[in-house]
Amino acid sequence: MDNRLYVVMPCYNEEEVLLETAKQVKVKLTALIAQAKIAINSRILFVDDGSKDKTWEIIEGLCESDELFAGIKLAHNKGHQNALLAGLMTAKEKCDMAISMDADLQDDINAIDKMVDEYHSGSDIVYGVRSSRKKDTFFKRTTAQSFYKVMKSLGVDVVYNHADYRLMSRRALEGLAQYKEVNLFLRGIVPLIGYRYSIVEYERGERFAGESKYPLKKMLSFAFEGITSFSVKPIRIITALGFIIFALSIIALIYSLITKFFGTTDIGWTSLICSIWMIGGIQLLSIGIIGEYVGKIYFEAKARPKFIIEKEIDR
Repeated sequence: MDNRLYVVMPCYNEEEVLLETAKQVKVKLTALIAQAKIAINSRILFVDDGSKDKTWEIIEGLCESDELFAGIKLAHNKGHQNALLAGLMTAKEKCDMAISMDADLQDDINAIDKMVDEYHSGSDIVYGVRSSRKKDTFFKRTTAQSFYKVMKSLGVDVVYNHADYRLMSRRALEGLAQYKEVNLFLRGIVPLIGYRYSIVEYERGERFAGESKYPLKKMLSFAFEGITSFSVKPIRIITALGFIIFALSIIALIYSLITKFFGTTDIGWTSLICSIWMIGGIQLLSIGIIGEYVGKIYFEAKARPKFIIEKEIDR
């Protein structure tokens, strides 16, 4: 192999955009092959994550018509991160470098040129980073930026404004394969691999067609997954909160004894009820956060496979 590139794209119900995605990425890879930046046997690898529409049929048709395309079909829907990992681990044995990107054409395919150039300059990992979030709604922009800041404050090494658009060398992919956790958050795992890295900025566009696969509920779940997978600070915050409440209760006890001693005790129903509700809410929240970590231990202990490949097409 010599500079063989695999572009890995997870797909879930992407029948509306898949043909256009294939067309545009094929033009890009063909140009790179003509410039001798990548090998002629490079591939575009689609990963069907248990789609319910005609996504896999389209992938099969592309593979039959052009050997530039390859595809794998997962036996069951396993989520974006697992589907992406399935594609990367499949590509690992066949490529010198792999680029992961979404199939909705929001990632600027022109950034691939710069990523490949950075790889030739010696970078094992090249992060695609959004240059701005002007096209996002105020809510999405604010929540996304807050997420990265919270992750940083919790000690998680993430690249600001980077999603899953990145290039990884085969050596970096082999490093990624050594991480065995079931609870996947690749944006946090990849920086842990080490090796030399660089950043390529790009402008993220709108979806070419179809609907977003990350509504608010999934975005919040993904954010919580990332936080609890890489930091135990939430549990430490609970511990600190417990000490604070204990200290406040001692102060309240002393105050109550003093007022009782001087005969100025005034039974306050409102303050009592508020205290009960506040402490009860904190306890339930604390139990929930601890339970999230216990649940992660439960899934890790079972060590179920992260994905099962049903079919693979790669000529």
